[in-house]
Amino acid sequence: MIETKEKLIESILNKGIQKTTRTNHIQLVSITKKIDAIDPLHFFEAAKQLKEDRTFWSSTAEDFFMIGVGTSYKIEATDNRFGETDEQWRRVKQQAIVYDPYQQPGTGLVAMGGMAFDPGKDRTELWENFSDSEFTIPSYMLTKHGNNHYFTTNVHVSKNDQVEDLANTIDENFTTLLKQSVTMPVNTVIIDKNEIEPEKWKQTVDDATDKIKTSNVEKIVLSREVRVKLNQKAEIATVLHDLLATQTNSYVFAFEHGEDCFVGATPERLIRIENEHLLSTCLAGTAPRGKTVEEDNALANQLFNDKKNRSEHDFVVKMIRKSISPYCTTIEVPNEPTIYPLKNLQHLFTPVTAKVKPDVSLFDIIKQLHPTPALGGVPRQESLQFIREYELMDRGWYGAPIGWVDHNNNGEFAVAIRSGLIQGDAASLFAGCGVVKDSDPEAEYEETNIKFLPMLTVLGG
Repeated sequence: MIETKEKLIESILNKGIQKTTRTNHIQLVSITKKIDAIDPLHFFEAAKQLKEDRTFWSSTAEDFFMIGVGTSYKIEATDNRFGETDEQWRRVKQQAIVYDPYQQPGTGLVAMGGMAFDPGKDRTELWENFSDSEFTIPSYMLTKHGNNHYFTTNVHVSKNDQVEDLANTIDENFTTLLKQSVTMPVNTVIIDKNEIEPEKWKQTVDDATDKIKTSNVEKIVLSREVRVKLNQKAEIATVLHDLLATQTNSYVFAFEHGEDCFVGATPERLIRIENEHLLSTCLAGTAPRGKTVEEDNALANQLFNDKKNRSEHDFVVKMIRKSISPYCTTIEVPNEPTIYPLKNLQHLFTPVTAKVKPDVSLFDIIKQLHPTPALGGVPRQESLQFIREYELMDRGWYGAPIGWVDHNNNGEFAVAIRSGLIQGDAASLFAGCGVVKDSDPEAEYEETNIKFLPMLTVLGG
């Protein structure tokens, strides 16, 4: 006799309750089922009714979406954040009861989150709702792989819980989240824009070039902030809708922490591991898109042959290969980059593939990769020290690893660029550029202006 989905859920919950009776500890239970198609943005917008934090992740090129709602379990770490996060995640996986018959990347027990770019930098109030490292196992999660949709419930049970009550709550929230009649909110308009000390930032570029000319430092990445005021409170679902429509070949993301939401569309993958196969990509070197095919091709050709951009790109490629070597075999790297086109920009692009050694943690590799020369500089520690002392802003999660990991050791992390921190009817937007010995402050300033465009556009600028 085939169990109904409802009876199966109750059976798994009951198994969890029975385990708590034996261990006298609260038990995490994760249940995944396949569901009918649902628009991920409608799911995200409907989740507002549960009045809990939401998380959004999409790889637009692969038609892959993950939307988390609420918090079933939170992993936070400050000291040794990579190792401590990995240790806590391993412990959670070992102790949880996971029912996931599909075994697809991103289904079952999943932790979604990110970390600060540099915990050694003085914190400001801007990022007070974001920890140095924070990963959330959502209470409810939608995973979309092409035409396949999966719904995961993660719930803590205790020996005093009643299976029927738990199942009813799950069913009620499931019904709320899958309402198809959600009306999407309207767009915002930017009514004021304030660049944070642009002239002082240009002077910092000069200071960085002086540092490079008089030391062993080869490159320093400097970022800056633009603060915008909106005509009304920003609706995150609408921002995500517009990013998905305009920023193809990117990772579109949102991490909601209370009244704040870190949101953006980054083209830069840090690492993906799927079935022990690793993919990392170097995306360094930037040029605008042309208004005509001829202009576009000319700009791409100029980028491809530009010594500064090729040198900057080569820094990153070499670092990635060196960083993953202790953890991987059969590493493959193309001899030269290609052009990676986006809506507003185009980049130099090199993929790096490898086979991951047994028992290697994804967080082990992230620790070695972050920050890449594209976000920190070369050498790493010297450039980071300069950024700590001279950069005019607290990066928070900007430029840092964000992403997800599942209970089968699959996961994907991107570098959080092309992004902003939305706070009600205001937002801080961030952009950076790589400074080398011959950098011109005005040219670097204009490069950051180009990189602000994706977020300015979707916020109504």
